[in-house]
Amino acid sequence: MPRLRRPLPPCPSAASSGPCSPAGGCRGRTTLPGTAAACARRAAAGGGGGGGEGERGGKDPQPPPPPPPWPGHGPAAWPRRRAGPRGRPAGSGAAVVAEGLLQRAGRPGLRHTPGTGQSASRWQQRIWSFRRREKKVDVTAMAQLFGYVDMTDSGFIAAILSIAFNPFFWNVVARWEHKTRALSRVCGSPHTACYCLGTVILMLNCVRSHCFTEAMKSQPKLEGLDSHWAYYSGLVVLAVGTLFVISSFLALGFTGTFLGDYFGILMEAKVTSFPFSVLDNPMYWGSTAIYLGWSLMHASPAGLVLTAVVAISYTIAVLYEGPFTEEIYRRKQKGAKNK
Repeated sequence: MPRLRRPLPPCPSAASSGPCSPAGGCRGRTTLPGTAAACARRAAAGGGGGGGEGERGGKDPQPPPPPPPWPGHGPAAWPRRRAGPRGRPAGSGAAVVAEGLLQRAGRPGLRHTPGTGQSASRWQQRIWSFRRREKKVDVTAMAQLFGYVDMTDSGFIAAILSIAFNPFFWNVVARWEHKTRALSRVCGSPHTACYCLGTVILMLNCVRSHCFTEAMKSQPKLEGLDSHWAYYSGLVVLAVGTLFVISSFLALGFTGTFLGDYFGILMEAKVTSFPFSVLDNPMYWGSTAIYLGWSLMHASPAGLVLTAVVAISYTIAVLYEGPFTEEIYRRKQKGAKNK
């Protein structure tokens, strides 16, 4: 008995908008579930009632475009990155990251437009706060400070050279003496050689102070520091620095202050009284405080810059002298134990 084929269900849209097209699918505006496959099989089998708009040269209607986004939404309202140098986004890194996270998450938020009733979302407010903070952060103070300093002035350059030369000179000479004992042989004794070197160091310090003062006088003053409170603040700082210098000199003595241990003139014990009970190397930091107070009293930006150079030179000197001096006293203790 021949097997009968199951008839295909009719296209529900054939009555209203024509038969199925040979390419498959219904051209009607409405379809029922389960009839799309039937229409495709009917079109493949050649059915469909003898063609339609596709066969007559017409075009199938295009799907309606998606509705436009409501005002303030959509990609057009998303924050755009401004191209910076070398193709990098301009603006602060935090703002750029926030914008990227916002776009990736698909949360454009509302952009506030003056004169409208739209309000910004929490993410958009953060982006704007980052950008406002970026505009406020600047280097106005530093630019103003260096605007008063002429780096090419001969007096300023001489002051920098004298500041850098002094610790370099006494460290090189003291180490050379510790290695060769040449100054002790020339002067006749280690004490005499130490006094000679100390005198030369004092003279170099006077030259440094003179160059420092002349550099301040040749440079303009800063209006913000040219006041009574700055003058008296500098006077207090200068007094504290002088106290540290004088007290450390009295605690160490002349030979202890001017590198006597490099000449073999060692102290019996480590000094722990004031000002060494307050901070290490009070002679160096007291001298730095003197220059700082002197600069504040003269309202000199050049003096402040030179004071920073003094602090840097003393920091390098401490890193250079400290381990070497500790090694000298370690050898002394080792020799005393061997005896």
